[in-house]
Amino acid sequence: MCEAAYDNYTENPEEFMKFLEESEKPLYKGCQRYTKLSALVKLYNTKARHGMSDALFSDILLDFGDMLPNDHNLPSSMKQYENCISCPRCGLSRWKLNKNKVEKKGVPAKVVWYFPPIPRFKRMFKSLETSRNLTWHADSTRVVGQLRHPVDSPSWKLVDHMWPDFESEPRNLRLALAADGINPHSNLSSRYSCWPIMLVNYNLPPNMCIKRKYIMLTMLISGPKQPGNDINVYLEVLVEDLQRLWEGVDGVYDAYRRQFFTLKAVLLWTINGFLAYGNLSGCTTHGYYACPICGEDTYARHLENGKKMQMKEFNGMEELGEAARPLSGIKLFDKLSDIRHCLDVMHIEKNVFESLINTLMNVKGKTKDNVATRLDMVKMGIRPELTPIVGEKRTYLPLAACSFTKKEKLQVCKSLKDIKVPEGFSSNMNNIVCMDQLKLTCLKSHDCHVLMQHFLPIVIRDALPKHVRYAIIRLCFFFKDICCKVIDVAKLDKLQSDLVVTLCLLEQYFPPSFFDIMLHLTVHLVREVRLCGPVYFRWMYPFERCMKVLKSYVGSRKHPEGCIVQRYLAEEAIEFCSEYLNGVDPIGAPQSIRDSKANISGLQACNTPIIVQQVDLQQAHLIVLENMEEVAAEIDSCNGGTTSTLTWLAHGPRVQILKYNSYVINGNLYQTKARDDDRVCQNSGVSLVANTMLVCSAKDKNPLLVDVSFYGVIEEIWELDYHQFHIPLFKCVWVANDKGIINNDECGFT
Repeated sequence: MCEAAYDNYTENPEEFMKFLEESEKPLYKGCQRYTKLSALVKLYNTKARHGMSDALFSDILLDFGDMLPNDHNLPSSMKQYENCISCPRCGLSRWKLNKNKVEKKGVPAKVVWYFPPIPRFKRMFKSLETSRNLTWHADSTRVVGQLRHPVDSPSWKLVDHMWPDFESEPRNLRLALAADGINPHSNLSSRYSCWPIMLVNYNLPPNMCIKRKYIMLTMLISGPKQPGNDINVYLEVLVEDLQRLWEGVDGVYDAYRRQFFTLKAVLLWTINGFLAYGNLSGCTTHGYYACPICGEDTYARHLENGKKMQMKEFNGMEELGEAARPLSGIKLFDKLSDIRHCLDVMHIEKNVFESLINTLMNVKGKTKDNVATRLDMVKMGIRPELTPIVGEKRTYLPLAACSFTKKEKLQVCKSLKDIKVPEGFSSNMNNIVCMDQLKLTCLKSHDCHVLMQHFLPIVIRDALPKHVRYAIIRLCFFFKDICCKVIDVAKLDKLQSDLVVTLCLLEQYFPPSFFDIMLHLTVHLVREVRLCGPVYFRWMYPFERCMKVLKSYVGSRKHPEGCIVQRYLAEEAIEFCSEYLNGVDPIGAPQSIRDSKANISGLQACNTPIIVQQVDLQQAHLIVLENMEEVAAEIDSCNGGTTSTLTWLAHGPRVQILKYNSYVINGNLYQTKARDDDRVCQNSGVSLVANTMLVCSAKDKNPLLVDVSFYGVIEEIWELDYHQFHIPLFKCVWVANDKGIINNDECGFT
């Protein structure tokens, strides 16, 4: 750690020797486990992981000091500069000076919310493990025809083709920039907006590059207003650093390979919501040319009564014209300065789903099918059967095919309210269903994601006319297919053509105002997958989670950005130091659940020692023998040798077994059916693919071996004790599928 910090003291070696001396001091006389530095790093790590306030941490330091021997070296407070009125290094005043050189107490002299990325990239290569992972993309095995990481995308390969020198060094970084606004106050009515600017590094493996630990906050643009189109002014300092990284930064030390090299980086694309897309790209995202990809070829018309922009032809006639072509490379270069700006699938999916569900449920003030829309349809001369009927006291709207009846709304809401899913799959659906008003409320982005791709196609299976239901399910399946972690390139053309057909089907049943810019942008999503790789590397979910953490840092509503900056800097410094310590959990990189009995909702999973009948125990032991790799390998080799595992398996399990109601295997939580009945989640469902003999008739002499899926629920969880190791078993009740598995032709459900 001291070697890694040496570069920061090149101009002041005396300070480094002082730092080195302090780092080698034992925590107290005779202490062999902790030095002063390692103890502080571990305590700071705990502070950062649990969001501990400075005041609380200072009190803990004081209490720890009282518990340690009198000669300890632990500081008693972290606020040693709290009352300083000048900088302890340069001596400049803490406060801003007015024109008469008089201090304005309470007004800081300098406020800069910029975190230079270059020194932080250097520190990443000083970590042995991180440095090794930063060349994962060059060592990974690739499957032809599949996109599972940006390294497989044409955009990545284009950089390699155009700049061979850049591609020749696998340590050169491929970056993306994300920006969005957050309200740091808990008061949702506040319009205060500050903007974090973050960088994500695609050199890392898929399970690491979009974790909070590796998402780098580079700038915090202060509120209270949004920067708007002036955001380019704020980003100038970051752009200068990125240009310097493109030219090359010398003297970067690689701890894994133990050598110095010249580091370069390229910015592949930006990731933002649609409004921020317009600010960063310089393209208009509203009005007649709202689509930044179609540009001036965007077709839009103004709906006079609805006062909305409709993004496609809607006259009930066959469309014979060609689709608008995306802007050419030359036009893109002129417009976007050769940086690709990606559409955010998260916000597009959320907006499309909200328009869809509010129209289906006819939610007042939010549905796209209202009086104004019906009047627009009358003026356009389409669907005369939906013409509003004006009465003496009210205007009656005939029921459209794209709206639920009251019975269907009740049925859909009840189905959603009763849904039980595995723990961690989604939020509790019971909380978003309002049975009184028969609508969905408080929808978050991930709620819309889960509802669109999983639940909506299921709950509408007995609602709406068949042709309307079919079109909606096709749209749901499009979002599900496009969000897969691994994309089959050969299927993208069909996915695009299917979407075009889906939009044409929706056009037959939904009103003109339904086809706004968000639904139009779905046409371009397949193209971006083809160019940039899987969606989940380019949507806002990981950055939204980071911004939620940043909001939690605010302790003072008067200085929200200052709180965020102070907490973030402390967390990053401690995370870097924690790389050099053993037994310290990382910050911002959640660990997968290990193979062990789990703590469920803070309660230890119940285990009960029981003695089962000998027949059941022998059957359980037989299942273990049939599925143990060591037994199969021994049978195949027939070398007569035995291992320790085989020896204990031969002895058999103890008579007494442990019975659990919850168990974690390979990071997955399993529970018994009895435990699921008392919870809002369900983790008792299991499926098994088994090799089964298929016989056509009693006279069939050539039976076939086929894979058959079996479905069931867990009744009991046993743990067999083989003295030196334990093996868990599930006792299940299986669904009888002697009549085979039926697939619904309409939407492919099992």
